[in-house]
Amino acid sequence: MAAPTTLDRALDTPQGTLRWTRLGRGPAVVLVHGTPFSSAVWHDIAPALARTRTVYLWDLPGFGASDKHPGRDVSLAAGQAALTRLLAHWDLPAPPAVIAHDIGGAVALRTALLDGAAYERLALIDAVATGTWGTDLFRIVRAHTDTFTALPAPMHEALVRAYIAGASHRGLHPRTADTLAAPWLDEPGRAAFYRQIAQADERHTRQIEPLLGRLDCPATVVWGRQDTWLPPEHGHRLARALPRARLEEIDGAGHLVQFDAPAQLTALLLDFLTR
Repeated sequence: MAAPTTLDRALDTPQGTLRWTRLGRGPAVVLVHGTPFSSAVWHDIAPALARTRTVYLWDLPGFGASDKHPGRDVSLAAGQAALTRLLAHWDLPAPPAVIAHDIGGAVALRTALLDGAAYERLALIDAVATGTWGTDLFRIVRAHTDTFTALPAPMHEALVRAYIAGASHRGLHPRTADTLAAPWLDEPGRAAFYRQIAQADERHTRQIEPLLGRLDCPATVVWGRQDTWLPPEHGHRLARALPRARLEEIDGAGHLVQFDAPAQLTALLLDFLTR
C-alpha cells in the first residue's frame, strides 16, 4: 500500500479541525470511514470512483489527521455534526451519494434522519446501525479507560495492531497494517484511540433505529460474510429496515472488506452509483 491520500484542506468546527480533500470530477460522492480507522481505508476505492465522480475524503473528529485534542467530543453525534457542517461548507450543487463503513454508517444515517441531509443514494458497508454492537475491547476499555490510557507505548502499539488485524479475514499486508495503525501510535493518538472507544455509545444508534424506515433514497447494504466484529445478521436486519435497500454479501471478506475484497467491493459500488 502506497502512502494514503493527503487530506490537504481543513475546516475549523466545534468538533475541532477537520481534515479533508477531494479527487476527480463529476457528481459528488462522500466517503465516511469507521473506527479505529481513517480515510485511508478508501485508498483502493477512491481513485476508481474519482474517474467519474468528485470524491470527498475526510477524517472524523478525533480520527486520522483531524483534531485529536483532549476533551473533544468524538461520539457518533459529533461525527454527525461534523458531516452536516462539511456538507454545508462544500455547498454541493446536488445531493451527494454517500458511502459509509462501520460507525461511518451511523454517522451518515444520523445526518440524514436527524439533520435532514439529502443523499442521492447511500451505500452502507459493514455498518454500525442496529442492535448491540462493539467488540469485547470496546466493553473492556469503557470499564477501564484510565488503565488503558496509561499503557506503555510498546504494549499500546501491540494492542492496536492486534485489534486492527482482527478486522481482516484474509490478513493485512504489512504496509497496510502500518498505515491503519499509524494515527494511533504517537502521544496524541494513544489517548485518542481510547477516547473514541470510550465515547462510542449504542444510545446514538438506538435513537435512529426506529427511524430507518424513513430513509427515502436508494440504498445498498454490503457485508463481508466472515465479519466477526459485526456478523452478517446485522446486515440482514439493516437491509430489512431500509425501505429501498438491497443486500450484497461478499464471501471471503471480514469487517475490512475494503482490503479483503477491494476489486469486488469497487465493482459493487460502481454498479450502485450508475444504476
